[in-house]
Amino acid sequence: MSSLKNIVEGALLAAGEPLTLERLQGLFPDDEIPDRAQLRQALDELAHDCEGRGIELKEVASGYRLQVRAELAPWVSRLWEERPARYSRALLETLAIIAYRQPVTRGEIEEIRGVSVGTPIIRTLQEREWIRVVGHRDVPGRPAMFGTTRKFLDYFNLKSLDELPSLIELQDLDELQSELDLKFPEEVRSDSAEGNQHE
Repeated sequence: MSSLKNIVEGALLAAGEPLTLERLQGLFPDDEIPDRAQLRQALDELAHDCEGRGIELKEVASGYRLQVRAELAPWVSRLWEERPARYSRALLETLAIIAYRQPVTRGEIEEIRGVSVGTPIIRTLQEREWIRVVGHRDVPGRPAMFGTTRKFLDYFNLKSLDELPSLIELQDLDELQSELDLKFPEEVRSDSAEGNQHE
């Protein structure tokens, strides 16, 4: 039988999405299921094998994935002819407010930004599955409260919200825009294929 590390590597390459330890265990027949410690050891070995290479093993909110190192994005992104959709400053401000102040209502976002939040911005963030309704504020009208999702964490290479940069570090939204443009090649590919123009 192939080594556990090779099986894990093959599964992560084939999956196209992060895999949890439970999903990795589900690849094996009942009498061959590795325990979590064995899987973690195989993942550690795989991460070590990736050192100094163009790919890395990364743990994000939804599990583990193999990905192209972010610093290689300027070259790898040229594999796709179209540039990824650029996100407006208004969308990035809205996303940042939700990420740092969640749960937060649309009215609260507008109060912080000082301008109204267009429906297309909220719709775009929901379509990207970066935000979701997490409840309703117990005030007249019961406005929806928004929070971020695991997909948001996965996209930004985060394991949890604790890994968000501090607000002091995140002073320049133009820097955030640059980071978005250089994110994962698979995201560049999917954005390009869809040809989406975001608010």
